[in-house]
Amino acid sequence: MEPTVLIAGAGPTGLTLACELARGGVPFRLIEVAPGPQPGSRGKGVQPRTLEIFEDLGIAGRVLAHGRLAMPMHSTAPDGSVTRGGAVPEDLADRPDIPYPASLITPEWRIEEALRLRLAELGGAVEFGVALTGFDQSGGGVSATVVQDGATRTVSAQWLVGCDGGRSLVRKRAGITFDGETREDVRMVLADLPVDGLDRDVWQAWRHEEGLLSLCPLPSTDLFQFAAAIAPGEDVEPSLANLQSILQRRTGRTDIRLHEPQWSSLWRANIRLADRYREGRVFLAGDAAHVHSPAGGQGMNTGIQDAYNLGWKLASPALLDTYEAERRPVAARVIALSNARLAASLARNDLPTRRDASTIQLDVGYRGSALARDDRDEVASLRAGDRAPDATGLTTVEGERRLFELTGGGRFTLVSFGAAPAVPDGVRTLRVVDRPAGPGDVADTRGHLTTAYGATPRTLVVIRPDGYIGLISDAGDATALSRYLADFPVPNTSGRSPVR
Repeated sequence: MEPTVLIAGAGPTGLTLACELARGGVPFRLIEVAPGPQPGSRGKGVQPRTLEIFEDLGIAGRVLAHGRLAMPMHSTAPDGSVTRGGAVPEDLADRPDIPYPASLITPEWRIEEALRLRLAELGGAVEFGVALTGFDQSGGGVSATVVQDGATRTVSAQWLVGCDGGRSLVRKRAGITFDGETREDVRMVLADLPVDGLDRDVWQAWRHEEGLLSLCPLPSTDLFQFAAAIAPGEDVEPSLANLQSILQRRTGRTDIRLHEPQWSSLWRANIRLADRYREGRVFLAGDAAHVHSPAGGQGMNTGIQDAYNLGWKLASPALLDTYEAERRPVAARVIALSNARLAASLARNDLPTRRDASTIQLDVGYRGSALARDDRDEVASLRAGDRAPDATGLTTVEGERRLFELTGGGRFTLVSFGAAPAVPDGVRTLRVVDRPAGPGDVADTRGHLTTAYGATPRTLVVIRPDGYIGLISDAGDATALSRYLADFPVPNTSGRSPVR
């Protein structure tokens, strides 16, 4: 059987998309040119919004077990003074609408490992050592050429998604331009290596006239990520001797000893955005669509969220035009944010030690999207297109639950604070009642749900499969609800084989 979707690239973006398709019953193939899983910490920061996605995909526990939330950060100035940061922002702590109030530090390969395990549980797998070499498309699908074990084969699919990184062959062959710049004056050498003589409980940074240096402990390993800014003309050889020399010059310490790197890379400031995310039956996601500075820890997270947005829409082609409309503006904002944080870091020669709402991605939303409708005025704090808030303290016939525990699984959910209109098959209904009497009944025992949604006794809320609000009607407009669900059909994936 031919796959519905061919995914090129099995990094975090491609794996997230594969998991979403697998649980939705959409046949796919996931190919990766590398012969096996990639090493290296690379994008080591997981933002709270991404952790919510991982909870929905069923891997949050695995990811959290191999990481650390709100890792302390210490930045040492040349005069020896230390700036401390990394704590959970006070405005995010202990909030019933935010289950994960801080970023998680974990090596990127751990994220990929957790996603591959989940994909296997869903019946799928990565096809390593398979290189996409070209493709043609017609009105009915895509015909791709792949090479495996020296043999050339043709794969036909309805859709092709390029999750194949900043040098994306899919993007190039689709004729999509990648506008931006590569800055040779902003470089950094990265390495994962063992370190003696340094506390593993703190991410340490040192400011020096040569440039910033940091050592971040990588949870669930015995390694640190070494990161050092490299000036033009400076030696970038990632040998142990050179890295040790950089460390001693910039810290003034001889008691910290590095050991042989297990992985290393030279990073250059490559800042680019694809001029479009779709060409016919070909889509881009992750680094294939946008690359930027790691300042703020946005890159891997933005790619994962691209995939989460696209995955459920591939089961209902009428929704596919909303993918670029929703996600490309997000990438443009991420690039602006990372550029600003990079400029500030270069100006101060320092790591940003304070975490704030600008980086955790809980404010990413799609107001103004074709998929966002409400009857609220413009000053309302929660509108259609916003991230759906969580809520604790909900009583059901099965016990106490959080809202996210009741709305996950890649389905549309209607939350009705009054009378619950009839909805199509495939739409889950939660009815807010005083006392639960059956499935779908929830009592807002502590008032967190009503407060988070600013609800009236008639409010209707549609939560999309990706955890964003599709519709809000404080008037309880059943006609508006029916029209919304008719305009944006609920994906029907019943009876499909989950993978090829």
